[in-house]
Amino acid sequence: MNSDATVYVAGHTGLVGAAIVRRLEREGFTRIITRLRTELDLRAAATVEEFFASVRPQYVFLAAARVGGIHANDTRPAEFIRDNLQIQTNTIDAAARHGVEKLLFLGSSCIYPRLAPQPIREEYLLSGALEPTNEWYAVAKIAGLKMCQAYRRQYGFNAIAAMPTNLYGPGDNFDLQSSHVLPALLRKCHEAKLAGTSVQVWGTGRPRREFLHVDDLADALLFLMRHYEAEAPINVGWGEDISIAELTRLIARIVGFEGEIRFDTSRPDGTPQKLLDVSRLKTLGWSPRITLEAGISATYEWFRARQPVAHA
Repeated sequence: MNSDATVYVAGHTGLVGAAIVRRLEREGFTRIITRLRTELDLRAAATVEEFFASVRPQYVFLAAARVGGIHANDTRPAEFIRDNLQIQTNTIDAAARHGVEKLLFLGSSCIYPRLAPQPIREEYLLSGALEPTNEWYAVAKIAGLKMCQAYRRQYGFNAIAAMPTNLYGPGDNFDLQSSHVLPALLRKCHEAKLAGTSVQVWGTGRPRREFLHVDDLADALLFLMRHYEAEAPINVGWGEDISIAELTRLIARIVGFEGEIRFDTSRPDGTPQKLLDVSRLKTLGWSPRITLEAGISATYEWFRARQPVAHA
């Protein structure tokens, strides 16, 4: 995969897609193809077909998806399963038929069983029941992964799948109605500091989560595009986790929030623990570099720079 290759990044305005574009640009890639949703709706098969037939990219990073936290998944299940199935089906099929040399599909660690043994190995996929609060998204992502495998087996299409852990970083979604836990806590602590109020955290605080800075993920994805050729999905993560309570205290310290932290036990916890086994990726020669504290600090500065009230 040379720097003069034509590379299409699907979902370039999102957290992951934007990080992939930044990484490719730093690496010297000059033929990066992007399209806004208003220009190319990946849910529309005819539009996707026309795009691949005319543009014919050599490589595809499929980072486009409908994503969100527990609340968004729980209240909009139809959108999560429908939109993701349409995006994946249209893109993978058109890419395979129009000469794409390699496609990387972005899955998610939430595809694994709710009570999978920890840390989670790739072979645990489909070995147990999913987490009910995000099963619609998980089912769609499993279908995308299996579609990549099926197209490889039947048509020889070079499609690989990466399963990232929980992500965060610049460009994250800080909307409290649809965001994931880390950006939601960061915003809550920031606003509580300014208002002099307490911070409300969903659940007991006991569940444990692993977090990876999105720039580390982008680096890993470029590494995989260049060095990974297997049918099996591969985990991408840090290899260590932290409880939600510990994460909240870390974010509070970074933000400078010294008020009360309250845990709303009437709210769902989600999966008790979700830690990926990343030994396969480390064996290939890749490891993350951005520590959680450094990554959250940088993300908070990015967030503050976009909040007019932050400097009042």
